[in-house]
Amino acid sequence: QVQLVESGGGLVQAGGSLRLSCAASGRTFSGYVMGWFRQAPGTEREFVAARNWFGSVTRYADSVKGRFTISRDNAKNTIYLQMNSLKPEDTAVYYCAAGRFSAFTTATKGTLYDGMDYWGKGTLVTVSS
Repeated sequence: QVQLVESGGGLVQAGGSLRLSCAASGRTFSGYVMGWFRQAPGTEREFVAARNWFGSVTRYADSVKGRFTISRDNAKNTIYLQMNSLKPEDTAVYYCAAGRFSAFTTATKGTLYDGMDYWGKGTLVTVSS
């Protein structure tokens, strides 16, 4: 049974930092793109960041560039999201996801969302002003 389990969410003040983790199990994720999406109340789930298996391609949403960093430890089947300079608008449930893409570098955000095969249940991040 494939599982993606997020952890590390919580309450933080604006300007603070959090580090999210996602542990994947149940199959090998060799060749999989792994990434993070988020969903704020009343909004659609949106792309945050993703990284390919080799770490040669990393993509970020414009809203988090320069503040968030995605990394992965393939040996542990784990990805991380280091979030710095957090803003109240970063408040959301953050989801980990994994999928295979033939054109990850140029895939649209919609394609990235639709193409993810596995999803975690999410971890809540709340940023207070």
